[in-house]
Amino acid sequence: MDHVIKSRLTKKDILTIPNLLSVIRILLIPIIVILYVREQFLAAVLVIVLSGLTDVVDGKIARRFNMVSDFGKFLDPVADKLTQAALAVCLFSRYPVMIGLFLLMALKEGLQFFWGLKALKATDNLDSANWYGKVCTVLLYAVMIVLFLFPGIPAALAYTLIGLCAAMLILSMILYVRFFRSRFLSGQDTQASDDS
Repeated sequence: MDHVIKSRLTKKDILTIPNLLSVIRILLIPIIVILYVREQFLAAVLVIVLSGLTDVVDGKIARRFNMVSDFGKFLDPVADKLTQAALAVCLFSRYPVMIGLFLLMALKEGLQFFWGLKALKATDNLDSANWYGKVCTVLLYAVMIVLFLFPGIPAALAYTLIGLCAAMLILSMILYVRFFRSRFLSGQDTQASDDS
């Protein structure tokens, strides 16, 4: 498996504009946190939106200019998840229940990472996000932006929105496990037919 990973970590695959944009998203995280701590909520949201725009642009550039790489498929969601985790930690000071959402995010990403490695080993292919992962990401960002922008939002509404995110995380986690399990099993079936 080491040779599979090393073959995907070439200089050509790492030093691309989409990957640079993903690194920029990671570098924006401390700025968001500092702005939130200083209660400059609108400025923090503007940086979050900028981060989201770079996410959209990096995907378009990668596809348009044939810069899609397995390293980019790994780095892009890492930038997303680190940003989401930072937003959840920021909001924890106002909504303690965010710790539950944070733990769900960590569990989902841990399972996704585990199954992703197994699928890579079995099929020699690294998959990018599915539709439910993208819906989950958009919902998480939308809810957290609302909670950032409106600190005086009624608690019942805030907790309903957080609960909606938790439900989508659970659904996404289940669908990803099913997806990777089927990829892993199909990889085993292919390997078995090749061996026979």
